[in-house]
Formats: sequence, C-alpha cells, structure tokens
Amino acid sequence: MKRKYKNLKQILFIGLIAAVGFPGCKKYLDVNQNPNNPDNADPTLLLPTTEAAISQVVGNSFQVFGNIWSQYWTQSPVASQYKSMDQYAPIGTDFDRPWLNLYRTALVNADLITKSTEPGLENIKGIAYLMKAYSFQVATDAFGDVPLSQALQPTVYSNPKFDAQQVVYDSIFMYINKALPLLNANAVSAGAQDMIFQGNMTSWVAFANTLKLRAYLRLSNIDPTTAKAGIAALYQTNPTFLTEDASITYTSTGGNENPFYNEASSPTLGKVQNVVASSTVVNAFIRNNDPRLNKFFTLFIDKVNPVDSIESIPQGSYLSYVNKKVSPPSPLVGGQANDPASATAPVKLLSAAESYFLQAEAVARGWAAGDVTSLYTKGIQASFVATGAGDPTTYINTAPDGLQALNAAASVDGKVKAIITQKYYAMCGFQGFEAWTEWRRTGYPTFFVPSAATTIDPGQMPLRMLYPNSELTSNSNYPGTIPIYKPVWWGLPNP
Repeated sequence: MKRKYKNLKQILFIGLIAAVGFPGCKKYLDVNQNPNNPDNADPTLLLPTTEAAISQVVGNSFQVFGNIWSQYWTQSPVASQYKSMDQYAPIGTDFDRPWLNLYRTALVNADLITKSTEPGLENIKGIAYLMKAYSFQVATDAFGDVPLSQALQPTVYSNPKFDAQQVVYDSIFMYINKALPLLNANAVSAGAQDMIFQGNMTSWVAFANTLKLRAYLRLSNIDPTTAKAGIAALYQTNPTFLTEDASITYTSTGGNENPFYNEASSPTLGKVQNVVASSTVVNAFIRNNDPRLNKFFTLFIDKVNPVDSIESIPQGSYLSYVNKKVSPPSPLVGGQANDPASATAPVKLLSAAESYFLQAEAVARGWAAGDVTSLYTKGIQASFVATGAGDPTTYINTAPDGLQALNAAASVDGKVKAIITQKYYAMCGFQGFEAWTEWRRTGYPTFFVPSAATTIDPGQMPLRMLYPNSELTSNSNYPGTIPIYKPVWWGLPNP
C-alpha cells in the first residue's frame, strides 16, 4: 500500500484550500466533489482535509459568532463587518460556508475514510469516527435538528432529511464507541497527516473519552438519567482524559495561517480590526484581578496601569463610542488583524483546561468519583499555562470567582456555577463557540447582558444559529426557519 506523506506546511495548505472551496488544487478538490467514488480517494490525504475543515468552522465563522455571543468580543466602533452579530440579526447566508465545510468536506471525507477497504487503516479510521462525532455535535449544538441518517448517502446527498437532536446525540456516542477499539489497534500510523496529535493514539484515546464526557454533560438538564448512566459507564473503563490541548497549529506562511486571521488579513477585510474587547468579560477579569486579561487582549502602550490599559466597550454599544480606541483581542488568540503574530494562533477543538473542568463538573454532580477541588484547580492551572499568565496560586486563593466561589457553594448547582464560570474565563478568545454553548446549557456565567444593538425582543439572546440559506433554497426537507432565541433540545430558555 503506497503512502503519501507530506510535511505539515503542505498538509495545512491542502486542508485549508479544500475546506474553503478554493477553485485551485483540483487534484484534491475532486475527492470532495465525488463522494460516490471512494476508491479514488487516498484516506491518508482525506484525513488532513477533514481536520482542517473542522478547524475552519470552529476557528473562524463559529469562533466569531461564539466570541461575540459569549461576550468576549464586540463590534469595533470604527468598523462594521460583524454588526449583524451584535444586533442578533444574522441571516441564513452567514452559515452557508460553515455548513458546507461540515457536511461537504469534514463529514464526507471522514465517511470515505471509514468506508475504505485498504488494509491497516484502523488508527486512521478511528480518528475519522471521532471527527464524525465531533462534527455532528458541533452541527446539532449550533442548529438543532440536522441531517444525519441521510446526510452522507449519495442518493439523497443534496436533499437529506433532518433528524432529531436526540438521535444525533445517540450517533455521537455510537461513533466514539466505534473509534475506541480502532485507536487501540496495531496499525499504520497517521503520522504527520494527523494535524492534531501527529498519529499519537494515546492522545486520541484521551480525546475520545473527553469528547464523550462533554457530550454526556450536554444532556445534564434534558436527560440527566442518561447522562449519569453514561458517565458512570465511562468511568468504569478507567478512562484517560486530555491533559494537553487538542488543537491545530498554524504558520505565518500564506494559506497556512490561523483561519480567523487569514480572513481578517485578506484583501476583502484588509486587516481592519472588526472585533474588540467587550466590557462584559473585561469587567469580570478586573473584578477578579485576573492576569489573563492582559494575555487575551492587547495592552495600549500609552497607559501606565496594566489593568487600566485594557479599553473595552459594553456589548453592542459601537454606536455610542464612535472613534473610541478599544483594545483588540491579542495575537495569542488570533484576534489582532494587523499583527502577523495572530497567524500562528492555534485552533482548539478541546483544551486541557476544558478537560479538567468537565471532570470537575461530573464529580460535582455526583456522577463520577474524584476530587472536585483538585480538578477545578488543575483547570485554572492549565489555562494559566496556555496563556503564559504566570503562577496562578494567588489568583486561585484570592479571586472572588476562584476557590472562594467553589468552597462557598452549598449545593450542586452552586459548584457547577463556579466550575462553568472558570471554564468561561479559560475559553476566552480560544473557544468562543463552546463557551456560548455552555452558557446556553447552564445559564453560567450569570453576568451576560443583552447587546445594546439588539434587534430582537428585550431580554432575549441568541440560543441557536439559523439554518443556512443553501438548505432553504435547495433541500425540500428544510424544516423551516427557527428564530435564534428558541433553545436547542438540551438548552435553557431565555429568561
């Protein structure tokens, strides 16, 4: 069996080109455009395009929506690109590209890998099953009911039915369970073709367990019985969980940059800084004397006091602060459009900090054995390491939202509040979609405010994304437009 290994730079270029549908590189795009012909597809080349397509979604379009709707970022007063997001007024075409990346690139290619008849591909197939699980979870968490059972069938490729969210979640667990034995097989390594863990199956097993824990906790309100039983069964396997970020790293070479920065620095947007610091998160960081603030956002060098040097505006208040100089997200999270250092920011699919907070929540709910305080502390420590914010000991012991909040919690819900609030801080800029998703599930943190630019009813906030216009215009099974303030299956309603 001939193997085609390429260096990381080449893989990133191939993957990103395929993911965004650039008209060049027809040799690779033909794979995506012909799902009926899997015999022509080399699975080792499909894997990087699958991973890159997923990173395009969570690292660009969903990253911007997530960071704005979780109130890390807001529209800059001196730009206009994302005003509709701050106004809670998206349109269907906003979601055409992420839907295309999920369904026509990530899921189609992952499906082709799992159906390959080439021998020795167990490890690669295991990764592909996890990418299917991850992609379907992102899709259903964003939109609600989504195509599943017919999504990848060539006979209904353009006209699939939409399956209920509960059914989609059942499939997530199924795909993870299919992946685990394949990851443990003695097989050909994905090597550098795997942009996330470079073929390290130990890391992929930990990813599978962490993703399963995330998925079960997503059911904590809608189906706690299933969530509890599933987590208990998971822990009976003596699972390992992630202690490192599951991420894709990028380079400063054209076409290989962080997806959000790549778009922000494109000729279309011209390096205009469209997103800036929201006062919602900045005030929370200041209240806790949190040194991560100066890592997530760019300091103004003409300021003396490090805290005061972060300038923010209230969420959606861009019309009230015309020409105000506001701090942009830092290059660390890929958010500064005119700083080339943003190009190398990673896209995190699952982070080490998130892993610890997921475990802490499972223990706090009484669904798993462990030490809540230790796991909670490890989550904060992992975030400080990831941001280079220094020793977190003082913060952990003195911040109002640190150990004080966890220790003062007299109920399960109080402990969950402390855990999710800390998870929110850790995800700033890096995992905007996941932070918004956890707020929709738990209602935490509790300090969100409606955007000053909102165009929907007072008190309402976004709880889902709109179905893409491409489904409205081409799929006869389109389920109808659902307002963004209607919760998804597992979500809490607007207050």
